[in-house]
Amino acid sequence: MAEFSLDLTDGQRELRDWVHGFAAGAVRPAGAEWDAREETPWPLIQEAAKIGLYGFEFLATCWADPSGLSLPIASEELFWGDAGIAMSILGTGLAVAAIYGSGTPEQLLEWVPLCFGDVDEPTVAAFCSTEPGAGSDVAAISTRARYDEARDEWVLSGQKAFATNGGIAAVHVVTASVDPALGARGQAAFVVPPGTPGLVAGPKLRKLGLRASHTADVFLDEVRVPGRCLLGGREALQERLARARAALAQAGSGLAQAGSGAGATGGQAALRTFELTRPTVGAQALGIARAAYEYALAYAKERVQFGKPIVEHQAVAFALADMCTEIDAARLLVWRAAWMGRNNRTFAAGEGSMSKLKAGEVAVAVTEKAVQLLGGAGYVRDHPVERWYRDAKIYTIFEGTSEIQRLVVARAISGARLR
Repeated sequence: MAEFSLDLTDGQRELRDWVHGFAAGAVRPAGAEWDAREETPWPLIQEAAKIGLYGFEFLATCWADPSGLSLPIASEELFWGDAGIAMSILGTGLAVAAIYGSGTPEQLLEWVPLCFGDVDEPTVAAFCSTEPGAGSDVAAISTRARYDEARDEWVLSGQKAFATNGGIAAVHVVTASVDPALGARGQAAFVVPPGTPGLVAGPKLRKLGLRASHTADVFLDEVRVPGRCLLGGREALQERLARARAALAQAGSGLAQAGSGAGATGGQAALRTFELTRPTVGAQALGIARAAYEYALAYAKERVQFGKPIVEHQAVAFALADMCTEIDAARLLVWRAAWMGRNNRTFAAGEGSMSKLKAGEVAVAVTEKAVQLLGGAGYVRDHPVERWYRDAKIYTIFEGTSEIQRLVVARAISGARLR
């Protein structure tokens, strides 16, 4: 009989403790400073690179874990330290996931090293998918890509919004529409190499949370990239477009269907990237939630009201019990989804979306409750819970809003084409 265990392996425990040590010793003490500065924490990115926490080798080692748990474990610990700094360190992974998920082995070898740079001069990468008019509705992407056969170049034009590392990245991975009539199935992803003319970033956006992480719009004005910058290659794209056109012709007026649920199976780059990263994003939210819970618990043990520590008041103790329970429940969903994804299990009930939905909602609820338990102290910057509360909110918004996650789950369990 097969053994079932939730015990971490020795390697996973070592990874957890190693990342936690860096988060506790370097990241958390710097969190308030970089949040206030609203600047990219390059010194901490470099420090992470020096110890081997920033780079493709680290990601590859985590991805090689057959359980799929290493990256969520590491992400939770790093974001326990500080979400803004952690996003600056791990944000490059989203672009790398796009190259890994859609590119050829040759493209992986060519572009991924440029995403990270080296220890002396670390660089970052950006994945540019969202647009002013296309957030949750990926089929509405208006950025266009046309092929210049005479020069074997792709020409990109459009605007991307809310791009992590947008404009400061060495490598930008950009999703664009090659055939707008096909909706999401007519899209592809392109690498924009360092220093490519025509790519211009807007100013860094001033955000509610994750303030140390750089976010900006990216403008592409007739940006020319070599033909090899099309992830997956032109032959694979042409085959995919041909299948999509044939399906569209057979469906007659089935344009809407071609641009919705069918996009994921058609290889649409943004959806595939989000599928790869969704459990890890949930783990990030868990790190924030756990930090707030642990801080609130410690505070409740020390804060005295009505002659005893407030943790001895049932209302406070029950609130903490609920916080702990919800965090553990979310972690189990994240770990299940990470295991399923790593072992090529089908998300028949939208388990990947379940994990991100639950973890994001828990992060918001737990950090809000932490502020409440600290009372007036929780509302001021002398305590970090107000920052964690601000940081948590994005996890019900980016990489698929809570509403979109519910839509994915609802479609999966019902088989209905819900909108």
